Amino acid sequence: MQYKVTNKVENKLRNNVTTSLKGFEWRNYIVYIAFIGVLFYFSVSLSDQGFLSSDNFMNIVRQTAPITIMALAMTFVISTGEIDLSVGSIAALSSLTGALAIQAGYGAIGGVAVGLATGLLVGLINGLLVTRVQIPSFLVTLGTLGAISGVAMWITDTAPVPIVDASFNFIFGSGDIGAVPILLVWTLILTIIAHILLKKTPFGRQTLATGGNESAARFSGVKTMKIKLIVFLGTGLMAGLAGLLYAGRMHAGRYTFGQGDELSVIAAVILGGTSLFGGVGTIVGTVVGSLMIGTINNGLIIMGLDVSQQMIVKGMIIIMAVAFGKKALKR
Repeated sequence: MQYKVTNKVENKLRNNVTTSLKGFEWRNYIVYIAFIGVLFYFSVSLSDQGFLSSDNFMNIVRQTAPITIMALAMTFVISTGEIDLSVGSIAALSSLTGALAIQAGYGAIGGVAVGLATGLLVGLINGLLVTRVQIPSFLVTLGTLGAISGVAMWITDTAPVPIVDASFNFIFGSGDIGAVPILLVWTLILTIIAHILLKKTPFGRQTLATGGNESAARFSGVKTMKIKLIVFLGTGLMAGLAGLLYAGRMHAGRYTFGQGDELSVIAAVILGGTSLFGGVGTIVGTVVGSLMIGTINNGLIIMGLDVSQQMIVKGMIIIMAVAFGKKALKR
């Protein structure tokens, strides 16, 4: 009798394990698997070149912080089935307007207010053109990308705008709290807020519902146009903040900040598991995707590859990761 009871328990446990393994879809975790693989490869191949040092890891965090912060907001936009290509140019313009405000004597608070207002204004324009004029977001933000880049070059005649306000530079980029970079603090706080907002609030559920099936969401009482307007305001605001972080770290506003960031931001979101077609979003995955791209960039630089080779390798890795991560591309 004892043997039969034990046998039944063992069979039940075996069946439970088998069921769990069958239900495990490794493609859902491709970004985590890929990140571990990338980290392991560079750790082994560059172990004697300082890759594993704490200073290098903190440097990766500093370099990826603006990308991560913009990617957090982009997760909401892509989750609604839309896209924003203008985030890099918004960051550049916000860094310049914030720097100009500080230079004009309005202080750090004035500079922050002007920089964030710049991002919000562009986000509002994007959102209204998408929701009210019904122009596809790809075309709207592609147009504002070019227009804003031109404005950023024009208002300063392509010259950088120095920032000598020590408090601004400390809080928005170059400061450290003990051994922890202030940029890591910004990233952690905003990640927690974004995760709670997407997963624990009605707004997050409505965002995913809008991207999953906009017509059904609308019939269920979700104000889908309002949701889309809000998420574009969010990307504008976070891109404005990213511009201020660039300016604080480099002690100047420049029109070149954020160039090409839109591709890295979108890649981080999609690699993280957010569906390009909307309806599925993950904040934690987005952060890991951003860190993976930052780690790849850092490792390739240490390896001594030139810019063209870095672009080739990074592009191939991103394509392979997205190709295997089927959930990121299909609902």
